[in-house]
Amino acid sequence: MFFSEYLEGYGQNKALEIYNPTSSNIDLSQYQIERYSNGSTSSAAGGITVLSGTIAPGDVFVITNGDTDTSGQFGFIDALLFAKADFSEPNGSYPTPLHMNGNDAIVLMKGSQVIDVIGRVGEDPGVCWTDNAASGFVSGTSATGFNPGTWYTTGQTLIRKSTVKVGDDVAVDLFNPSLEWDTLPPTDWANLGSHTCDCNTSSNISEKIKNINFSIYPNPAIESDNFRIKSNFAINEVNVYNILSERVICTDKTNFSAQKLTKGTYIVNVLFQDGSSGTSKLVIK
Repeated sequence: MFFSEYLEGYGQNKALEIYNPTSSNIDLSQYQIERYSNGSTSSAAGGITVLSGTIAPGDVFVITNGDTDTSGQFGFIDALLFAKADFSEPNGSYPTPLHMNGNDAIVLMKGSQVIDVIGRVGEDPGVCWTDNAASGFVSGTSATGFNPGTWYTTGQTLIRKSTVKVGDDVAVDLFNPSLEWDTLPPTDWANLGSHTCDCNTSSNISEKIKNINFSIYPNPAIESDNFRIKSNFAINEVNVYNILSERVICTDKTNFSAQKLTKGTYIVNVLFQDGSSGTSKLVIK
């Protein structure tokens, strides 16, 4: 499954929509949303929301900010938007993912597995991410000078293009929002609660199933640990990337050492012998 809508509106009018393109119910108790605030490589400051409930096949699940107190410190959510939620964060629970603004990366996780991401973990884009390749798809700031291009992740409603069939499971790659998202004004919630997708039940879904069928032990880990990857599929190659997207480990072994890794968050990409791949997060404490 993947994010199908993103709403970064006025006050605490914040919402996310998750779409289930599969032919099965999905139990959301295994999933969480994490916010990586202002270029952080940790979700500690941005907050984590553990989900609950179920998404039926071809259906969506709407999560909103829960700040309904009109006298609250951080503003409040419009009652009409709040009423669209299948799940709302607790009132007054700052900081949480749904206190996002345009320069926060939002990640959908299943355990340590990255399922989808909006933005780029570890990058502070200034105000937001844009469609301007010359600036690296970031807006910049008033201090550094704003870059040209359309601002996507702040003051906008974003809808995933119908051609997108799977999420972005690499949290540290370049984020060009124009490739997969269409923009609407931040007050346009008409599409929230449904999604149109060209999805089918062929290779896209089978590949995503493979993506969640390997695990790394131990995780989280310490710098002196050795790692083991366990999978139901034959593994051809393992690559480990830091938050700058630099490859720090490349091996054809399912056991490898953390000798080259310091404290931080890494992305582990596993290439299977049949040509498919899977990605997961590795944390070194």
